[in-house]
Parts: sequence; C-alpha cells; structure tokens
Amino acid sequence: MSGDKQRWLDRTLHAASLRGWTRAADAAADTDLTVLRRQRAKARALKHQVDKLIYTADSRLALPILGNQTFPRPIDADWAWRPQLWCGPLPVKGISSVPTKSMLGDEVTLFHDCAQSELTLRQLRNTREADLAAFGLRMDVFQFDGSYLSLAIDMPEEACRGLTRKHLMRVETIVEMEKPLEIFARLNIKHGPNTEQIVRELPLHEEDIVVEFDLAYTKLNEKRLEKIWMDLIFEGPQMNQVILRDLTFSRRKRAEL
Repeated sequence: MSGDKQRWLDRTLHAASLRGWTRAADAAADTDLTVLRRQRAKARALKHQVDKLIYTADSRLALPILGNQTFPRPIDADWAWRPQLWCGPLPVKGISSVPTKSMLGDEVTLFHDCAQSELTLRQLRNTREADLAAFGLRMDVFQFDGSYLSLAIDMPEEACRGLTRKHLMRVETIVEMEKPLEIFARLNIKHGPNTEQIVRELPLHEEDIVVEFDLAYTKLNEKRLEKIWMDLIFEGPQMNQVILRDLTFSRRKRAEL
C-alpha cells in the first residue's frame, strides 16, 4: 500500500512540476529579467540532469537483451541455440597472444599452429539496433606464420537428442571483416569411434550468411551419438580483424519426398 502511495505522490509532484515549467516557458517573453535569470539557471541545471538520464536510457535500451535466445529460425525447427559467448558476459573478456587450444567461455576454443601467436580474442558488447545477440566476438590477426586457424564451438547435449539422418543442421552468422577472406564451416558429429564431417563455405557475399548441412549424406549411426561441434576455419587471416556479431544454430527435419 505504501508503494502505491509513493507512486501516486511521484506522479502528482511530476505533474505539478511540469505545469510550473510550462507556465514559466509560456510567460518567458514577458517575465521580469531578474526572475527570468533565476529560472534560466534552474532550467539549465535541470536540463543537464535530464539530458544525462535520456542519454544513458537511450544507450541501455538500445542494447540487445542479455541472455537473449531470440533469433529467426525455421518454423519447423525442433532445436535452436545461441552459444553462451553471444548471450551473456564472460568472466574473462579477452585473451592476447592466444595459445592454441585456448578457450573463451565454456564453448569456444581457438586452434592454430603458429610458432609465435599474434592473435587476440575479445568479447564485445553489441550496440547496433539490428543486433539481436547481446555480445559479439572480435578476433584480431596480425602476422600469421601458421597453416590453419579455426574456432571450434561445442554444442550442448540437446543437439544430439533425437538427431537423425533426416535432419538438416543450420548455422547462421553475422560477420564483419577489415578485408575479404574465406570462412568455412565444418560440422562434426561423433558417433561411437567414428566422426562424420561436412564442410560448407560461408556465403560472405550474401546479405544473409546461412548454410545448411544435410545429414542424409552421412553414415551417421543414430544410436551412438556422442558429441556435435562446429569448426569455423579462416583462410588467409593475416593482418585482418574479424567480428562475429552473432552465431546461431538450429535443426529441422527434411521434407519427405
């Protein structure tokens, strides 16, 4: 009850203050200069605080929501997921001179064979109106003396449950880069002693960067599924900055022929 009274009092005081400033603004052309000078000083002090609040509110309200798992997906998808790194703040925001097999968060691992690492990884906050993911991943590559560079994203156990050769696995991303390069997505599915692998090149020249993996072309043993992960393989990454603004996965069953 006290909360309702406080809210009523706040609304009443706000309305009274607004009416007072409205009257002062309407009468400003004829107000005594001494009074007008005092009103101007009060208005400037008030404006400074109001502008500060509006600026902070606009910045915060424009940011994607933490933990957001909302993203476009096929209407018949039976599983969809956005990895932790793109959803919420990590305890460790970044790594410099990144050694191979370094992890950022619990699901993303960097692999390379450089003799001397001149790589950095950093989680950054997305701020664009178009972004649905709260965070992105920035990778800076300077001199690169290795033969391969890849990011491995481990998928949760739910990705394996109910998975069949009738499924299409879909990956969608938003990529920014300083200069053109090629990125390949390799889907890995471990079943028993074997691992199925399917490779697709990301269509970076298209507006929507989406690829699908048809499991019908694998020898998947549906009864022995153990683990699924995705490798993003970067070709010619030297002296480049790559930002993955978003990365999402989903799966759906192929239409029966």
